Amino acid sequence: QLQLVEAGGGLVQSGGSLRLSCAASGSTIRNYDIGWFRQAPGKEREAVSFITKTGARVGYTDASTGRFTISRDNAQNTVYLQMNSLKPEDTAVYYCAAPRANFEEDSWAQAQYYESWGQGTQVTVSS
Repeated sequence: QLQLVEAGGGLVQSGGSLRLSCAASGSTIRNYDIGWFRQAPGKEREAVSFITKTGARVGYTDASTGRFTISRDNAQNTVYLQMNSLKPEDTAVYYCAAPRANFEEDSWAQAQYYESWGQGTQVTVSS
């Protein structure tokens, strides 16, 4: 059973950077595509980024493109999200997740296709 644990969140000033990690246990992360999502208070969970099993394909949303970079180190069983030029509107709980079987990559931004979620890590960006 795959378990995911996020880390690396914290409080940072606007314009700063954070690197989130998503560590797997119970199974090897190389067998899974991984998505990053976030949820701000009072808002729905939204997609941030995505990476395929080998890292050959990555995806970003309009909010994350150009500022965030997703990567993975399968030897370390970990996926990373480097976040630069952070803005107050990036404040949210960030989650990593693995999709269900028969997942289609073009659906990566849709949370309902993911079934294994971490507990989340809080990112707070002050203005």
